[in-house]
Amino acid sequence: MSNISEEQAYSLIDKEIKTDLNQLTSSASPTATITTTQTITDTVFPSVMTGAMLDSVATTTDQLGKPEVSFTLTSDGAKIFADFTRTHQGKILAIVLDKKVISTPRIQEPIEDGKGVIQGNFTLEEANALTVQLRYGSLPVPLKVSETRTIGPTLGEDSLRKSLVAGAIGFAIVILFMLLYYRLPGSVAVLALITYGIITYAIYRFIPVTLTLPGVAGFLLSTGSALDANILIFERFKEELRGGRKLTQALEIGLKRAWPSIRDSNIATIITSVILFWFGSTFGATIVKGFSLTLMLGVFVSLFSAMIVTRTFLTIVLHYIQPSNYSRWFGL
Repeated sequence: MSNISEEQAYSLIDKEIKTDLNQLTSSASPTATITTTQTITDTVFPSVMTGAMLDSVATTTDQLGKPEVSFTLTSDGAKIFADFTRTHQGKILAIVLDKKVISTPRIQEPIEDGKGVIQGNFTLEEANALTVQLRYGSLPVPLKVSETRTIGPTLGEDSLRKSLVAGAIGFAIVILFMLLYYRLPGSVAVLALITYGIITYAIYRFIPVTLTLPGVAGFLLSTGSALDANILIFERFKEELRGGRKLTQALEIGLKRAWPSIRDSNIATIITSVILFWFGSTFGATIVKGFSLTLMLGVFVSLFSAMIVTRTFLTIVLHYIQPSNYSRWFGL
């Protein structure tokens, strides 16, 4: 055993440590892990049929009154769909429009005759929307947006205001014509029309009814019906006066003879309004619903105005006023 100092011992230890570190550094080699990524492509599903094989689509209701979408296929489409539904019963069938899935019904049973329904928890609006998408998605032409316009509330309010101003001007001209041509009965008709307008406005506020441009058009058209009923009454009234009838007698006979014409014309208008309102949203023309509603309500009020209000006003006027010159007061 040799004797070494403390400093020599520390020097030897330090040399050994450095030697070990150098050996580790020289023997170790860096390694790297290479990872690869795999791209998974979207699954492509085959198309069973195109919208060109749809013959008709409509919104209907089931036995419980729930909305559903019924469809009828062409002869070629019925054959293809029958084969597919027969082998894929219980599976999902996706309906795609413009590369977007709009509905995913499940095939409950084979559809052999080309007539089927799409059921679900539809609201009436959702069923109508799907009907429109299926119907117009079956058009054999590409869809292209040619123009897009955004109508702000200011423009809509301005159009509505101008329509009301135009209606007021037309109403003033009508009043002037009635006063000049029919004279005393014309003034009664003006009062009846004002009453008609007040009653109609009250009904609009009670329901309530939002007056859009089509709604204003329906109201103005029903105002014409109310005025037309008054004209029929006055013309019959004048005919009876020319025949030598007394005032009260001429009024009663004139009302009875004018009633069939008033009744038939207004019933025809009401039927048309009901058809427009019922089928307004079926074919995508929801704008006519407001028009048909205001027109139908206005026609009902015009019937009441002509047969009750006008008759009451004329009876009161003839009771308190007994004109001696018929030609001057009644425009004979």
